[in-house]
Amino acid sequence: MVPRGFLLLLTILALLTIPARADQVLRLGNGSEPATLDPALCDLEPDLQILHDLFEGLVVIGPKGEALPGEAERWTVSPDGMTYRFTLRPGLTWSNGAPLTAEDFAWSWRRAVDPGTGSKYAFPFYPILNAQEIVTGRADPQSLGVRALDDRTLEVRLKAPTGFFLKLIGMPAFSPAYRPAVEKFGRQYSRPGNLVSNGAFELAEWTPQSRIVLRRSSRYWDAGAVTLDRVEYLPIENQNEELKRYRAGELDMTYDVPSDQIDLIRAELAPDLHILPYLGTYYLGFNLTRPPFKDNLKLREAINLAIDREAIVGKITRTGETASYGWVPPGLDGYENQSFPWKDEPMAARIARARQLYAEAGYGPDRPLEIELRYNTNENHKKIMIAVAAMLKQALGIRVSLVNQEFKVFVEARKEKRETQLFRDGWTADYPDPNNFAELLLSSAGLNDPGYANPEYDDLVHQAQGTVDAPERMKLLEAAERLVLRDQPLVPIYSYSIKRLIKPYVHGLEINILNFYYSKPVRLDPH
Repeated sequence: MVPRGFLLLLTILALLTIPARADQVLRLGNGSEPATLDPALCDLEPDLQILHDLFEGLVVIGPKGEALPGEAERWTVSPDGMTYRFTLRPGLTWSNGAPLTAEDFAWSWRRAVDPGTGSKYAFPFYPILNAQEIVTGRADPQSLGVRALDDRTLEVRLKAPTGFFLKLIGMPAFSPAYRPAVEKFGRQYSRPGNLVSNGAFELAEWTPQSRIVLRRSSRYWDAGAVTLDRVEYLPIENQNEELKRYRAGELDMTYDVPSDQIDLIRAELAPDLHILPYLGTYYLGFNLTRPPFKDNLKLREAINLAIDREAIVGKITRTGETASYGWVPPGLDGYENQSFPWKDEPMAARIARARQLYAEAGYGPDRPLEIELRYNTNENHKKIMIAVAAMLKQALGIRVSLVNQEFKVFVEARKEKRETQLFRDGWTADYPDPNNFAELLLSSAGLNDPGYANPEYDDLVHQAQGTVDAPERMKLLEAAERLVLRDQPLVPIYSYSIKRLIKPYVHGLEINILNFYYSKPVRLDPH
């Protein structure tokens, strides 16, 4: 008979020989350094992706752009489409263990529209009763059409039926913020040690220009479904450097791919390359608040005509992008895309027309236009800006000075100081509806970088936002886009594509048409 103590010893020895589970750590390229991780203040893509992991709203957005239950387990809509009631899941908590209630959402939404908060992303709240009046300083934040009926029930009243409302509130801006931390730390609320969140992950580390580390939250309502231990976001603006680090095994997914390396990537990393449709427009913005583009439509049109978009997507980007001749990208159900009337003309005819308009605008060989074209640090942007400068020089004789700036400095120059003339920009949809593009150019929109202001345009977009009939709403938005193409506050270049390198051992990562994903369902095979 084997002694019991000996059996116990054998069991212990057997357990000691079982290898410990390796930490599941997902390492991701994130483009630029985030500006903030405060949901109410965030308006840049590198920030937004991280927020999808840190916070969870009432709904989450599925792979096809559909609204799915998030913190709310269900909801009801009144017959007139004006009142929504959301029922939160039972037992929700913040990452510090404090209970999360409907009042947290109500307070956070009131904070987001309060002018004192300084959010540039307040305009998506406009469908909610009194939101626009609050943002523009004409009403008290307490009058916003949201209220907690009890700890688990949030009521939202709209100013008009809004067919895309459920998709809209999947944006990080509609995530809740933890009031005690916001009131205690103010602008430092989103720093490590201060940030209290409610998503599948919580903030563990933020080392500027190095990495942002998130760790799995044990208090998330669906923590059992989360396999990853950590997610590490690395801000790498140079795509060639990012590719190098991916090939060295330092990244599991890239933020982008360098266009000049696409042949090598297709030859050596074809199974890792994923190219997907992306609801977004890459464009140049004219600063309409100062010369030379203020009140000079002919000059703006000449520049639009002189840029060969087909050459840019065919010879420079080469990864699934399509030339853009309108503002709203294709791919939205029920919407008829608008385009410049000269879309199908050959480049020779466009350039001839451009030269005529350039002369009528007061410029020519004896008085060439001299302008700055600003862009943020990025190899792909640099190649496109060099090409644009060459096209404008060759076609019209315009002397273009290229100014490259680090992302935060560039954004400040573009948004805050408005010291630009012509600048690179891009808009990718927060929710899959043409309203998301239309509202960007409202005169009151905080993200209206060109400074476009047309009361007729504003009226059309506001009418569309309050229209119940779906086909009629689309017609109004199409008319609004035609005004943009008439007034030309910007130069659409191409519709984006999603381009990522993803290691084959990464599973469960679903990138949707809005180019974001949730790390929650991701798991890694041993590697």
